[in-house]
Amino acid sequence: MSIVLRTQVGAGSEGSGACPDHGLVDALPPGHEPSACGKVFLVGAGPGDAELITLKGLRSLRKADVVVYDRLIGPELLDEVPSQAERVFVGKASGRHTIKQEEINALLIKHARQGRVVVRLKGGDPFVFGRGGEEALALASSVTIVTGHEQAGCGSYDVNWEALATVGGTLVILMGVETLPKITQRLLNAGLHPDTPAAVIQQGTVPQQRVVTDTLVSIAERARTAKIGSPAVTVIGGVVALSELLTWFETLTPQLAGC
Repeated sequence: MSIVLRTQVGAGSEGSGACPDHGLVDALPPGHEPSACGKVFLVGAGPGDAELITLKGLRSLRKADVVVYDRLIGPELLDEVPSQAERVFVGKASGRHTIKQEEINALLIKHARQGRVVVRLKGGDPFVFGRGGEEALALASSVTIVTGHEQAGCGSYDVNWEALATVGGTLVILMGVETLPKITQRLLNAGLHPDTPAAVIQQGTVPQQRVVTDTLVSIAERARTAKIGSPAVTVIGGVVALSELLTWFETLTPQLAGC
């Protein structure tokens, strides 16, 4: 698994110029162009065999300016990194840490603010006991991922939607198309603003992808009239308003169709 986060260069920080806040989640571009807006790729190297890395992870390594890597990665992966790229070892073993987690977080931010493409290369999956969540939080605003699937047989939810309405950040709901009217109503009743941007994405990242956007108060009806079905993901929060700026998939789809 890999995730891409964009960090913002603020006043008085390292790097030149200002980075417009065009969002935090991004797709790997075909090529790397120097920018004051650095990117950090949190990449899982797999269980050991270097050939088990994802294609996107491998592409990010080949474009990296800096690779911050752990002890348990397949060492052959470093051969994929450009020769001029900086390699930083931050491996840990039980009771022996080369560098503290807080220092790793700061290191990622520092290089990204210098406009560099940074790969944080970790063994396994960075989000399964891999501290990837901590590193993502150091680089990005909060993201909460929950299931929208109704608990079988009792008509209730395990998810505390009332609490989620007050958390802030971005809310991502998996498997919630059929229950979206109930979910949105509970969020509204708990005080989440009716005009909060929302989107439902059906069959994301494949040529059949469909996306509808609206406000929280209207998104369920909008998805219904558009006949959006499973599998679909619902995103609620200010990041939805950036969808036109982050239309990487829509730009890529004509190329896929021509393959």
